[in-house]
Amino acid sequence: MISRKHALREAKHLFHLCRVNDAPDENRIRQVVRYLAGAGYRDCPAILASFVRLVRLDREQHTATVESASPLPRELRTDIQAGLALRYGSGLTTAFTQRPSLIAGVRIQVGCNVYDSSVSAKLKTLAKNL
Repeated sequence: MISRKHALREAKHLFHLCRVNDAPDENRIRQVVRYLAGAGYRDCPAILASFVRLVRLDREQHTATVESASPLPRELRTDIQAGLALRYGSGLTTAFTQRPSLIAGVRIQVGCNVYDSSVSAKLKTLAKNL
């Protein structure tokens, strides 16, 4: 059986080979997954699991989720996208969603970074401090 470190090393190497112009290429990723799924080697499931995890983490780092209680005006959406592009690079995909439980304000998540200026977050902080 392959060790976890060895599987991760192999998965990183395969993920590196899937990058074109410093961005993952979906066709290459599909080819690698098909190969690993159909190869039949006993080490493939561990390598495939590590590879899929790397792809998921990379996608999360390049995806921004902007949540607000009500629909944001087009100008504000453009400003938020421009600010996020300055901070995280131009390859960022931004998704805007509505979440009425925020009461007011905006919550932005990019990867594991969360910027929360919503009223509900401030109320939770206030309740925690009391």
